[in-house]
Amino acid sequence: MSTPSRFAEAQAVLLDADCLFDASAVNAAYDRISRAIRVEYATLNPVVLCVMIGGLIPTVEIIKRLNFPFELDYLHATRYRGETTGSQLVWKVEPSTVLTDRHVLIIDDILDEGHTLLAIQRAVLAQSPASLKTAVLSEKRHSRKAPGVAAQFVGLPLPDRYVFGCGMDYKEYFRQLPGIYAVGAASGDA
Repeated sequence: MSTPSRFAEAQAVLLDADCLFDASAVNAAYDRISRAIRVEYATLNPVVLCVMIGGLIPTVEIIKRLNFPFELDYLHATRYRGETTGSQLVWKVEPSTVLTDRHVLIIDDILDEGHTLLAIQRAVLAQSPASLKTAVLSEKRHSRKAPGVAAQFVGLPLPDRYVFGCGMDYKEYFRQLPGIYAVGAASGDA
């Protein structure tokens, strides 16, 4: 599909979308996650890893609420590449910070089936960190999760629908939206 028609499709999807959580509810979730992270990490000199691209907005929102020193790095691994269903994992950028004996916090936008997150967690664990935990803005409620994947800090539970906003995209569009939306019935499963 060409870029202009994907753009028009994205506009139509937003018009038909259901708002699951508005900006106020999302900000309250960021506040809750940040409070829990402050309790856990304030004295540990952690490394915070942003999972690009989806984790960019949740990472910014969470870290600006933290009042202790930490190192910030990022990684980029994807299975979607602009599509609505995942395929093989592609590593684009690995963290540059040495993670051995460090307390590591991964921040991402969503825990859905978790295959990408599980691969990221395994790659970090291979570097022998002192500890590893994961924060996600949202987690879908369903029974298709990859065995062993988990997030210790979760902001909002989501229904099993195609969602976008707050870092999550609809075919690379609408990551910037301050609320979380689900594709509406008229748009189908996209």
